[in-house]
Amino acid sequence: MAQLIVEYFSEEIPARMQNNAAREIEKLFKAELSQARLTCDEITAYTTPRRLTLRVDGLPLEQPDLKSERKGPRTNAPVRAIEGFLGATGLTIDQCETREDKKGSYYVAIIEESGQPAPLVLSDIISRVTTAMSWPKSMRWAGNSFRWVRPLHGIMAVFDGMALDREIDLGGSSIALSNHTRGHRFRAPDEFSVTDFDDYSAKLRTAHVMLDPAERRSEIESTAFKLAADKNFELVDDPALLTEVAGLVEWPTVLLATIDAEFMTLPPEVMRSAMRGHQKYFSLTTKTGEAAPNFIFVANGIAEDSSNQVIAGNERVLRARLSDARHFWDQDRKIALSDRADKLRDIVFHAKLGTLDQRVDRLQSLATGLAKYIPGADLDQVRTAACLAKADLVTEMVGEFPELQGIVGSYYARAEGEDEAITTAIGEHYAPAGPSDRCPTAPVSVAVALAEKLDTLFWLWAYDIRPTGSKDPYALRRATVGIIRLILENELRVDLGAMFDLALETPAGDDEALIGSGSGEKIDEVKASLTEFFADRLKVHLRDRGVPHGHVAAVFALPGEDDLVRIMARIAALSAFLETDDGANLTVAYRRAANIVHQEEKKDGTRFDPMAYDPKLNSGDTQEEAQLWDAFSNVDGKMRTALDKEDYEAAMTGLAQLRAPVDRFFDEVKVNHEDPAIRRNRLNLLARIVVVMDAVAIFNELDG
Repeated sequence: MAQLIVEYFSEEIPARMQNNAAREIEKLFKAELSQARLTCDEITAYTTPRRLTLRVDGLPLEQPDLKSERKGPRTNAPVRAIEGFLGATGLTIDQCETREDKKGSYYVAIIEESGQPAPLVLSDIISRVTTAMSWPKSMRWAGNSFRWVRPLHGIMAVFDGMALDREIDLGGSSIALSNHTRGHRFRAPDEFSVTDFDDYSAKLRTAHVMLDPAERRSEIESTAFKLAADKNFELVDDPALLTEVAGLVEWPTVLLATIDAEFMTLPPEVMRSAMRGHQKYFSLTTKTGEAAPNFIFVANGIAEDSSNQVIAGNERVLRARLSDARHFWDQDRKIALSDRADKLRDIVFHAKLGTLDQRVDRLQSLATGLAKYIPGADLDQVRTAACLAKADLVTEMVGEFPELQGIVGSYYARAEGEDEAITTAIGEHYAPAGPSDRCPTAPVSVAVALAEKLDTLFWLWAYDIRPTGSKDPYALRRATVGIIRLILENELRVDLGAMFDLALETPAGDDEALIGSGSGEKIDEVKASLTEFFADRLKVHLRDRGVPHGHVAAVFALPGEDDLVRIMARIAALSAFLETDDGANLTVAYRRAANIVHQEEKKDGTRFDPMAYDPKLNSGDTQEEAQLWDAFSNVDGKMRTALDKEDYEAAMTGLAQLRAPVDRFFDEVKVNHEDPAIRRNRLNLLARIVVVMDAVAIFNELDG
């Protein structure tokens, strides 16, 4: 078995594209090998800024021979048909076999194809994979019709220690496959040859190139932690930046630099954005969480004797960035947030939903309406926070650093003397922005954050602007999960329907036909589909906790159940119940009862009434029927009392008491009795099983 290594050597590949490129080339190559009847043990791709490398282990030296059969015409078929078959297969009549079936004899062509040498096949595969690679953005160069992410300088292809002898057409020019590559752009630019992957990776390392992005990431992280610890500082956790920087360098050199004291009075988020956004610098904090007067950056393989010069250069660059930030900070504070409201009238939030100024009006109304469901939320503070929340969108600081919206506003509001609850709410009103983002807990913050998400979600949904497939340009899925988290983590007792009604009280847009009085068919459809959407998002939200989708569906399907806190309590109790033997067996009995009732209703063309069971029709010859009815009589009232008290564990315990009598009923009682009255009475009893269990959850949704 042999090894193949392929390296595409190019100008710098953007860091954000490297991981997807590695996964795509693995997938393309695997598919091509399968099509070519070549097996392998493992395919692994590696990326650096200047190279995309593929390693394929365990390849055979040649294709296996291929033997196939092709059924031909009958032996008594017209001569022209037989000649056509022979011409298509390239065989003579003597080379074909004759076989028999029920209709008589027919010809069979046995086609044998000798396997090609692997180098020849692999050269063709490399050519096809090269042209099949897709990039989010690509370019042409030097008059080629061929596109690649950046100009491609060479392709190294070594199989079993030898270079593959082939030129690849790039649509106007060609590249010859070779066994040569180059190292670091500045520190080892000369060509060298390789024989296998171990030789390749070792020589790259000598040439100041770490091939494996995971190794570069680990090297950057460990060195940065050490540099921070040496200063008694802590590195700000930023996995995304760490991965990006690992994709920007081939030989990471991690260095510590100093921030000028004059900039240390800037908010730490401003400093962090200025360092991270353009320069890809890492921020540090003190042990108490304050901004540290140093930062860490990663250079690409500089010489040891030039580190001081490189550090000074990066300090100079950051000084200019922070000077701009200081200017924005000083200029913005000359105008109060409340005085910026007029400028919001000039910014369209969405063509259907009006301007930002109109949105702020909706947020104030919606946030104050929601406040009554949030213990401790002061209405005046909620109203003020909602009024000021969007004001920083027209500041120079947010214009330069959009990721600071909300955060900058909270600092400006604090500088203007606003109450801490208001400034905190301004800073947190976009949160939670993701599944791992911290969820606001302060009452005013919760009210404004809920309103911010609900306004966008409800009104875009009302105007049929909804997620489709993988497309969600307005992040409505994220907004929905944010609402779910705000409600659940703060245990807010508010129905989804009540929230939708609050949104309706402040219409967006001018479409009165859409808005109506809130009771039209369109609004009913919006509410129903939004509730279903919340159920879907809750399923996704709970998936990582191991909660099956069907458990969420079974509770959401209950009529009028849209209190998320209550829904979660029901789901938890239901999940625990279904893990018991009583729960599992009773669920089976439920399905059996529901199926019998459904089939008999369909056959009779009628409905069986769960409340019409008459125990007097039980002649006493079926003790199990009487026991089941007694169990219902004992459990039903207690269970419904438990449901009213939201004691779902007690309700499930009540259901568990039905397991034994239900089992005995099915074992001993004949439902389809010869007497029509007894038969109908027993079917009413089975319908009762369904109704009683469906009061807890809709059990036929468990498989959903």
